[in-house]
Amino acid sequence: MYDKSQKPHSLILDNRSNLSLTGVNDVLGFNEETVNLKTNMGDLVIRGSSLHISKLDLDSGNVEIDGTINLLNYSQSKSDKSFFQRLFS
Repeated sequence: MYDKSQKPHSLILDNRSNLSLTGVNDVLGFNEETVNLKTNMGDLVIRGSSLHISKLDLDSGNVEIDGTINLLNYSQSKSDKSFFQRLFS
C-alpha cells in the first residue's frame, strides 16, 4: 500500500494533547470531537475533546492538532473498484 513516491507518514503525539502528522493527503471532515484524515497509510480517525487543527499544509502533507486526544484509528481507504473487479484483479 505504501508508495515510495509519496512522502512518508509519521505521527508524533505529545502528552495526548499535541499531535503532529506528516503524509496527510486530505482532511475528510472535522469538528471538536473528531478529525478524519486521508493519509498515505489509510484513513485516520482522531477522537477526543476540544480538538483544533492548528496547522494545515496539504501541499507538504503536514497537519498539527491540539486538544485532548483519546483515540487514533486507522482503516483502509475504500476501494473504487467493484466487488468483482477486486475479486478478479
